Amino acid sequence: MSTRGGSDDNGLLKDLRKQVALLEDDLRGRSESEDEFRERLLGEYGRAYAADRTASTYEAWRDERVTQVAAAWVLGCVFVRFCEDNGLIARNWLAGVGEHLKDAEDHDAAFFAAHPDKNDRDWIVASFEHLAGTNPTVAGLFDRAHNPLWEITPSYEAASTLLKFWRRVGADGEIVHSFVDADLDTRFLGDLYQDLSEHARKTYALLQTPVFVEKFILDLTLEPAVKEFGLSPVVEIRDGHGEVRELEPGLRTIDPACGSGHFLLGTFERLLEKWRAEEKGTDDWTLIRRALASVHGCDKNPFAVAIARFRLVVAVLKAAEKRRLDTLGEFPINVAVGDSLLHGRGAPTRESENLFSSEEVFHYRTEDIEEYTERCDLLTRDTYHVVVGNPPYITVKDKQENLNYRVYESCSGKYALSVPFAERLFQLAVRTSGPQRDVGSGYVGQITANSFMKREFGKKLIEEFFNLEPKHGSCHVGRLVVTGGVVGGY
Repeated sequence: MSTRGGSDDNGLLKDLRKQVALLEDDLRGRSESEDEFRERLLGEYGRAYAADRTASTYEAWRDERVTQVAAAWVLGCVFVRFCEDNGLIARNWLAGVGEHLKDAEDHDAAFFAAHPDKNDRDWIVASFEHLAGTNPTVAGLFDRAHNPLWEITPSYEAASTLLKFWRRVGADGEIVHSFVDADLDTRFLGDLYQDLSEHARKTYALLQTPVFVEKFILDLTLEPAVKEFGLSPVVEIRDGHGEVRELEPGLRTIDPACGSGHFLLGTFERLLEKWRAEEKGTDDWTLIRRALASVHGCDKNPFAVAIARFRLVVAVLKAAEKRRLDTLGEFPINVAVGDSLLHGRGAPTRESENLFSSEEVFHYRTEDIEEYTERCDLLTRDTYHVVVGNPPYITVKDKQENLNYRVYESCSGKYALSVPFAERLFQLAVRTSGPQRDVGSGYVGQITANSFMKREFGKKLIEEFFNLEPKHGSCHVGRLVVTGGVVGGY
């Protein structure tokens, strides 16, 4: 039996990559042969192209979406397997360790006896629906309006292959991949985020943040922010009519390129510890919800967001000292799919014949950022006390996206994404020159490549945006320090 941890994680990752590749081939074929899927994808691509969100060919755009759908099916199974192996749900669905494997097989046998017209794909979907039904917040992991999981369904044969994969046993008769973990450690999902799909890794430059860097940046941003602002500061914003309104009290933190959620989990754990120390007599569930409400995240990659959300769900379960998801009340997880450089109130826009000429930037079906904008003002400019991130370092290949991001004035030449993200992180932070004149500015921390300090495209960022002469290996900019390629709060 293979359990997660060390080299065994590598075995799981290798096997899951194969499953994603198999599903990609199947789903790509179905995106061409099935009218429903083909027309839906062609329609969305046409709208995105007309709205200047992409200049990619349909085939390239479609292949990226196929990867997201394949990853969603595999990750959905991983979430179910983790929950059933650790007793977070009532019974086993896909597989299990020891006698629990037979329980899962008996369970689906009863399902097919009652529904002889169903197949293994329906059984996998039933397992997703069961997990979603344990808690209203968990249901968001399988949101039918936005999750790419529902855009293209695999063939019956591909679904059967996927289910058989989860039920494989070794020479010892034990299940090959076990997710049993007394500590409910979800960091292995960061490895999946980084390497589950080679196509996605290259497209999004996936790279999870090392633990020591996450701690270093939170030490330099979150800790001083709490000392300065406290845990319940009030932020004012101006709405579209120029009216001022107050947001819900609470420290506001965000990672606008959250990936698999390392910064989000670290922030949640620190804030919960501080709330528990400050209000010892307050109900712990109230404090958990309060700490979680302060944690915001966004990422362009849908399966990164799925992983971050699931990790936060498990973190809440552990913090509440519960073992079953259906024993939790509802709780907020404010992590959205969206393009942080384009979406959110106050994001810079370009005015031309077509490009962003309307009030809202086009949203892909997978992007649910608008719901979070309404719910908690996620990605609203000038509202965050702490802004941290590890954005991708790559140059933008899509010509239209490259043009779109040039709304950030620091973008020059063949710029890397670290440049517009540096501007965006500062835009999101509260500032003394904005509506919050009676408070200090927010704290910004960014891990990034040295390239913007060494290559021509970084000149405008350093000399104009940071307003510095590039004479030294480190520089200080208000709440920011850049040293050796790492940017942290100061």
